[in-house]
Amino acid sequence: MGWSLSLGTIAGTTVRVHFTFLLLLVWIWLTHYQIGGAPAAWEGVAFIVAVFACVVLHEFGHIAAARYFGISTPDITLLPIGGVARLERMPEEPLQEFVIAVAGPLVNVAIAVLIFIVLGGPAGFGQMAGIEDPHTSFFARLAGVNIFLVLFNMIPAFPMDGGRVLRAALAARLSWSRATQVAATIGQGLAFVLGFVGLLYNPLLIFIGIFVYLAAAAEAQNALIREMATSVLVADVMITEFIRLEQSATLDEAVEMLLATTQHEFPVIDSAGHFDGLVTRDDMIRALKEKGPAASVANAMRTDIPKIHYRKRLEEGLRLMQNTNVPAVAVMDNAERLVGLITYENIGEMLMVRSAVSDVFRFGHLRGGKPRSAKI
Repeated sequence: MGWSLSLGTIAGTTVRVHFTFLLLLVWIWLTHYQIGGAPAAWEGVAFIVAVFACVVLHEFGHIAAARYFGISTPDITLLPIGGVARLERMPEEPLQEFVIAVAGPLVNVAIAVLIFIVLGGPAGFGQMAGIEDPHTSFFARLAGVNIFLVLFNMIPAFPMDGGRVLRAALAARLSWSRATQVAATIGQGLAFVLGFVGLLYNPLLIFIGIFVYLAAAAEAQNALIREMATSVLVADVMITEFIRLEQSATLDEAVEMLLATTQHEFPVIDSAGHFDGLVTRDDMIRALKEKGPAASVANAMRTDIPKIHYRKRLEEGLRLMQNTNVPAVAVMDNAERLVGLITYENIGEMLMVRSAVSDVFRFGHLRGGKPRSAKI
């Protein structure tokens, strides 16, 4: 995720913090300073940091469950409204998603129970109820926050864990795509409710509502892409008409091609015509500032671009793009010659075309027409 800073790696997973989280810490410090001066300000910051330490443990609960099923997690990112763990791939079975989804909230339950025991049982439970009372002890408030995280995360709507639990339950009877659509629709409905309540009470809820709506929409689109990718070959989606750049080409020449076409990713080939790397629009701009227009495109290209055979399923190509975080995948033929590219943009375009054709067929069926078949 862009605009994030790496805090380090824990058990093979990189922990990142988004810059907006740092803004949250500044805001907490200023608001608490106005209430009780510097001591209150630093205590407020310490409490938020402790809360997000619990969020990290929550995410590692998901990670531990995912690894049990052979799914690795490259990184997690801390945002002002929580954490996001990026799975290498989606769970293959509803039961797997259910276990992975509930593992995070179970960690928060364990933290709350541990604090509850330390605080003295029933007496500690009474303290946890005063989560907003500044006179309540630090750890009692922390336990209360963990209980709130459990309740909030188990709301049955995307992108919360409860939405994934709901999808897992629905997927036992419906297709994965349909189950996702239902859970995403509930998530978007919740977003509108949060936005409306935010207008009346707390503007922060509007921000949360926007995030929930966008996350639910993205989840629904990802499910459609995943469904399409299982039945489509790379050859059906790849770009076949594109400009190639030779290693000897300069950045100035590359920019001319950039401006003359709508292409944003340019494969670089060697003197024998073999694929050697990829230079993107951002790579060009960055290299122009650092090295000047006379520099070779070889100084700006990426060499970590994965390759895939054109007869492979698109599902494998998507997995390569996600695992390596690259803008495109090079498509090769049997002779290892470059014959195409697959990018997120052209995958999205194919998804829109398939959706449009599906609508035409459905409309024609309702009217009693006989639309022509199409190969999409």
